[in-house]
Amino acid sequence: MKIIVGLGNPGRKYARTRHNAGFMAVDELAGGLHGDITQEKHHALLGRVRIDSTESVLAKPQTYMNDSGRAVGAILRDAYAAVADLIVIHDELDLPLGSVRVKIGGGHGGHNGLRSLIEHLGSSEFIRVRIGIGRPDPGIESADYVLSPFRAEERELVAQATAR
Repeated sequence: MKIIVGLGNPGRKYARTRHNAGFMAVDELAGGLHGDITQEKHHALLGRVRIDSTESVLAKPQTYMNDSGRAVGAILRDAYAAVADLIVIHDELDLPLGSVRVKIGGGHGGHNGLRSLIEHLGSSEFIRVRIGIGRPDPGIESADYVLSPFRAEERELVAQATAR
């Protein structure tokens, strides 16, 4: 079993912000697999899908980004899954807008969602699917940037990235 988690913040206010790229990708995955993410459990929205022959759990923690680890830890324990079974999809400031990169392990790089996961799981050795959101223009704080919505001219690149 794989546990596929999209990181983001719950609520309409954050729905189309850069920090919710992980939520967007999990929604895209669920739609493509005819699944839904409506079960509420462990402070998350969950759904089950099959990817090839592997049963997988899709999850969107509802604890807000900075406390994502609490929900993800509970999901892993409930599924009797190991950290190696975890795939986390998240926004990445250090990648160009619309790019997608995969890696295993590493630090949190200042990403509070990853920081929370690492603290709660006691390990950073999970798969990360990083969706590039680019860097803010000079004078704009990173925290403000990640909580801002994508501009109209950026939306197509983001849609392509989340579909990948």
